[in-house]
Amino acid sequence: MKTKIDFLIERVQKQNSSANVEKIRAAYECAAAAHEGQKRKNGDPYIIHPVSVAEIIVEMGLDTDSICAGLLHDCMEDTDFQYAQIEEKFGTSVANLVDGVTRLGRLHYSKEQEQMEDLRKMLIAMAKDIRVILIKLADRLHNMRTIEFMPEEKQRSKSLETMEIYAPIAHRLGMQKIKWELEDLSLQRLDPVGYQEIVDGLARQQNEHEEMLERIKKTIGKKLDESGIRNSISARVKHIYSIYRKMYAQNKSIDEIYDICAVRVIVDSVADCYNVLGYVHDLYKPIPGRFKDYISTPKPNGYRSLHTTVIGRSGVPFEVQIRTEEMHKMAEYGVAAHWKYKQGVDKTGNEETYAWIRQLLESQQDTEAEDFIKAIKVDLFSDEVFVFTPKGDVVNLPAGSTPIDFAYGIHSAVGNRMIGCKINGRIAPIDYALQNGDIVEVLTSKETHGPKRDWLKMIKTSEARNKIKQWFKKECREENIEQGREDLDRELRSSLLYSHFMEKPEIQQAVLTKFGYPSLEELYAAIGYGGITVTKVLNKVKDEVIRAKKAEEAHHPLTTHKHTKSDSGVIVEDIGNCKVKFARCCTPIPGDDIIGYITRGYGVSVHRKDCVNVKNSSPEDRDRWIKVSWDENHIEVKERFSTALQVSTTDRMGVMSEVLQILANNHINVRDFNGKTLSEGFGIINIVIDVTGLSQLDALTKKLRSIKGVINVVRQST
Repeated sequence: MKTKIDFLIERVQKQNSSANVEKIRAAYECAAAAHEGQKRKNGDPYIIHPVSVAEIIVEMGLDTDSICAGLLHDCMEDTDFQYAQIEEKFGTSVANLVDGVTRLGRLHYSKEQEQMEDLRKMLIAMAKDIRVILIKLADRLHNMRTIEFMPEEKQRSKSLETMEIYAPIAHRLGMQKIKWELEDLSLQRLDPVGYQEIVDGLARQQNEHEEMLERIKKTIGKKLDESGIRNSISARVKHIYSIYRKMYAQNKSIDEIYDICAVRVIVDSVADCYNVLGYVHDLYKPIPGRFKDYISTPKPNGYRSLHTTVIGRSGVPFEVQIRTEEMHKMAEYGVAAHWKYKQGVDKTGNEETYAWIRQLLESQQDTEAEDFIKAIKVDLFSDEVFVFTPKGDVVNLPAGSTPIDFAYGIHSAVGNRMIGCKINGRIAPIDYALQNGDIVEVLTSKETHGPKRDWLKMIKTSEARNKIKQWFKKECREENIEQGREDLDRELRSSLLYSHFMEKPEIQQAVLTKFGYPSLEELYAAIGYGGITVTKVLNKVKDEVIRAKKAEEAHHPLTTHKHTKSDSGVIVEDIGNCKVKFARCCTPIPGDDIIGYITRGYGVSVHRKDCVNVKNSSPEDRDRWIKVSWDENHIEVKERFSTALQVSTTDRMGVMSEVLQILANNHINVRDFNGKTLSEGFGIINIVIDVTGLSQLDALTKKLRSIKGVINVVRQST
């Protein structure tokens, strides 16, 4: 009776006759001994998992060392078997692969800072030897196939990780077959109801789909046979996750999605591909704008094929993909399709296939965690657009890229001197979202003073972002320092941390040391050019203030609670805790400069210092004004303070609903909301809202000002 390893060896010999079968069998025996007595969650012997991973690796067409590493990939993690023993028995190459896969297995995709480091480690491992991630993909695929035996919470977290990290990497490596299966298996756990809805819908339509696809295959096959073109035609229903995305993007049920069938035609040559395209368009009516030529302009992951969507005789659209056998292998297995290790060729010959990994790493050297995660998702995981230079060269960029991204993709000097652009021969805005096939011409001037800060909000690529930041860092030091000082001071005051930071050298020094800046000026400059965010600095200041308070309590336990928190969050000088109310004329909130007014019988009324009633107060009231301050000793106070805004707009339909949407998206409690139309096509919206302080209000005001038709946003009395 044949064992599982015998079946594996048979498949290896069919796939690659030059494979070292003895070495593979030895790796199996070693793994079986190491995992002796271990069980999987479903009760099966553990060795079934490494063998199943090795089978996937064989299907990818990888070399002997990769298969051995697949069999041994869990030995260093789950057994006493170590790197030195693997190296001694199977060589350095296998040991390095097992070590690389083990390190990837320890990554946890959680907080942004940790996620950044983990993704960097993954990219470095991929850059050193791409086989590491291919083995890891095989490992993840088999784990997803057997995920039902894990606890439900674990199923969801692993599925989310697979959808966000591993499926996009498989896509970027051109491994569509594995990508589709990973996505479908993940969706089954993340949205079981939506998944089952599609499965049931496809089952209802199965006979109809099969009949239609069979007719199409016969029609196209007959035409190609008559024309003397050798062909192989297959048909399929698109995978479940792609249908799921289409349903939710278009807000339709599965019965309303029509183009879910695809036909694939494989021929002998590129010339035949284009000939088949002509015959298909003769037989069926093509849908305008749905033809894509990935042969003349391949995707960055190496994918090549012709795609066209046509309407069948029953009125149902379907996609036709036309490619050669070589293109088909590349489409199914990507990087692994043209693997050179098994032919004994040195791996440097295959470097171009994944040079993008090193480029990605190089462009992310000095980025912060948040920027790095966003950039990875754009550079590694997004769809692409293909545009042309005026000379006809093809440039590929992430979907949503602008002419600014295009300019910096050519050269930093072109981007820095950019003053405008032409798209397809016509002047276009620089924040225009580039479309496939656009011809982009960058207009430059030697007189320009470099990029604008607003460009950082428009661009999509990390390359453009880094080059713009570098320009500001180098050319605008004084401006950066001033901008950084203003930004940090404002946020410190708003968070009631200003005096803690500015008056306590030990806290200031701890923050500078944490971020590696020798002086406050350098910190301000970094904030100014975007090298570090104010939020990062603010969080560190908070941490240091809390740490200092705990240290103070430990040294002086009897004296630390003499100060009592005022009920209102405001301290009145020389009076202590007294009745305090906030003036309705100016609605002060934490972060505002404030002053108090001693009322007759109602305690102290707190005003903003720039309040009109403060400026216009009479001389006889001068003695009734008193110094007050926000209670900075309670920086974690979570009270919300009412304030009023007036939004001036053009009289545009929908502007009020957009204002409400932004308030809802930012979880702002609205106490009052009304609007009215003024003469000459203008209007105003008055809002009373609750906010935590000036920082939140400033951020909200910026978002409201970005709405189309909003002219200005100012604070009002309530």
